[in-house]
Amino acid sequence: MADALPEELDVVILGTGLQEAIIAAACSRIGQRVLHVDRRNYYGGNWASFSFSGLLSWIEECRGQTSGNAEVSWKDKILEEEDAIQLGQMDKSIENLEVFCFVSTAAEENVVEIGALENKQTNVDSNTAIENAVLGSQDEKNQTCKVTSIGGAESPLESLEDQDSPLSTKEEVSSEKIQQQDKPCPGYVPSSTTTEKSLATKEITDNMPSVEVEADNKDQTTDASAQEVKKEAKKMTYSQIVKDGRKFNIDLTSKFLYSRGSLVDLLIKSNVSRYAEFKNITRILTFQGGKVEQVPCSRADVFASKQLTMVEKRMLMKFLTFCLEYEQHPDEYIDFKDSGFSDYLKTKKLTANLQHFILHSIAMVSESASTTEGLKATQHFLQCLGRYGNTPFLFPLYGVGEIPQCFCRMSAVFGGTYCLRHSMQCLVVDRETMRCKAVVDSNGHRISCEHFIVNHNYLPEKHTKNVQYRYISRGVLITNSSVLKSNSEQRNTCRTRTSRNPNNWDKPQISILTVPAVEKDQPFVRIIELCPSSNTCPQGTYLVHLTCLSNGTAKEDLEPVVSTLFTQYSENKETACHECEMEEKPRVLWALYFNVRDTSAVDRSTYEGLPSNVFVCGGPDDALGFEQSVTQAENIFHQLCPGEEFCPAAPNPEDIIYDSDGAQQANAGFGAPTESEAAEVKENTNPESDPTEDGNNEVVKSLDINEMDRESAMSNPATQTLKCSNGSEMPKDAE
Repeated sequence: MADALPEELDVVILGTGLQEAIIAAACSRIGQRVLHVDRRNYYGGNWASFSFSGLLSWIEECRGQTSGNAEVSWKDKILEEEDAIQLGQMDKSIENLEVFCFVSTAAEENVVEIGALENKQTNVDSNTAIENAVLGSQDEKNQTCKVTSIGGAESPLESLEDQDSPLSTKEEVSSEKIQQQDKPCPGYVPSSTTTEKSLATKEITDNMPSVEVEADNKDQTTDASAQEVKKEAKKMTYSQIVKDGRKFNIDLTSKFLYSRGSLVDLLIKSNVSRYAEFKNITRILTFQGGKVEQVPCSRADVFASKQLTMVEKRMLMKFLTFCLEYEQHPDEYIDFKDSGFSDYLKTKKLTANLQHFILHSIAMVSESASTTEGLKATQHFLQCLGRYGNTPFLFPLYGVGEIPQCFCRMSAVFGGTYCLRHSMQCLVVDRETMRCKAVVDSNGHRISCEHFIVNHNYLPEKHTKNVQYRYISRGVLITNSSVLKSNSEQRNTCRTRTSRNPNNWDKPQISILTVPAVEKDQPFVRIIELCPSSNTCPQGTYLVHLTCLSNGTAKEDLEPVVSTLFTQYSENKETACHECEMEEKPRVLWALYFNVRDTSAVDRSTYEGLPSNVFVCGGPDDALGFEQSVTQAENIFHQLCPGEEFCPAAPNPEDIIYDSDGAQQANAGFGAPTESEAAEVKENTNPESDPTEDGNNEVVKSLDINEMDRESAMSNPATQTLKCSNGSEMPKDAE
């Protein structure tokens, strides 16, 4: 593949992070010839998601980085009137990487990942597994999976219900089913190390407790399943984690999508949302008074809450109503514009309890944030409520690493060329115009191009010596239970039931928790806890992501929070009674800490000697959402292609011109597709546009011609629509 790369292109992009992937999709969509290259063997860069063995391989790669592939002479490719900018071959964005294992590492022979291909199986000596990580690669999933579960339904963005009131609530209860569909993309070029199909979904289904049983047997089935999961969790070993490694999808960057954020709007507008599935975030938590509590978000939650008095409920609703339209009442906050948001809250006669909720769990800003920043963040939170669920957030199934791959897939569909494990040696610069005119790859091939997009990590040190970096502290924990157990988990722990109503048996939920700074100069810590229904961890475990701005090493910054909320796993630890078990903290089975560079806010002017047609993409920032990344990608695109639309909607099928025999197909896409069309466009294999149910009540995702017609109008905000679960359409401006 690398030997057959084109010699002339419009855009060459180095790195497959989120910003680079969005730019690649946008350029390919308008007909630009795009070459997208990454020196790694996986998509996403610092946005990637890994299976457990893939993460261990990434750890070893970070620890033992070399200069990369053997250098090929490129100087003979440079002409007399040209200069060269040699590109960096090492990624220095990850620092202070530390790994801890708290479960048993007793030797066990022939330990391999369940579902791995034979040539990928690697024996693990558990005694040395921590120092010598199991070799593996990221499990890239080129298929879509439909999941619906109790406590929050996953669905494509177009099929999630949009509610009228930003303070409305929605209760979702449905059967727990999983259907896996393999939808390969024409022209998509995955890594050669990830051609196997994942068996994780089937294994999760096999391990899930059945919900289709007779009424008399529901309690017995659930109790037995809960006891079995608990028994397995108590006997958890490192070997078991390795065996279940393909059920993990561990993000290097942990974020949520705001339901009315720029990324959700872009996914819908560009129709990239068809390539991924999303799950509603059902629970927002807070840490106050030494314990974790759930925060009421919607109007219904506020008035149903037992944590607030009636007076507090009225005060909270009054303040939130003001925040929704605070710009219309400048006299209410203009005197505090330059003051801190925490100081402003004190002047509103709010109780300490309400101030804590608003600052840390609704606005989610630091105590040093200005009043304007706090009001804007609170308003954004409230505006996102009720669109797709009871909280403002969505999470992509299989992890954040799916999103860059979705945009790469769109680029490939529209003609983009992809090549992983392929390095670029240098940029060729014309001395007269001071513009970059070509790039030389690791094979010595010279590729001419008009524009170049590079990830910050590809730039050599001489061009970044004036850059002042910030760092983000990241922690990843594998735990055996949630920081706030649901009703069903609490009942399972004490092995008793107070109600025979199955609706009282809450399923594990995805949660977000903000832990305030202990001292004034310390940052707050954001915790995202993922449950098995997010398809990021196996049954009986939770995946916990911790993020904060760095003051020191990641372990130094995050360990105080970890020791407060969690305890280390110990097989010898026993409790005297069930009540003590219920109060027990979650136990950490395995932990990873690392610092990552935050290059998101670096101004282009700080880079020395860069040609005018070379654009630099930063990495992930410390914010919860994706707004900064989408904004940066859009700004770079408009500099590349001024006047062009950014990621326009899918074309109307009536406007598609078919190349076969120089004429358009007779049915023009309507009716049953031909065999060649079915092989090339998997999304058109189902003629029904609405989600349907088969005999097993499994929800089927489809996108037909009518949906594409509707999507083609989405470039006009006045006609933008969202598909509701009842099949009707609601204009976005009428929400």
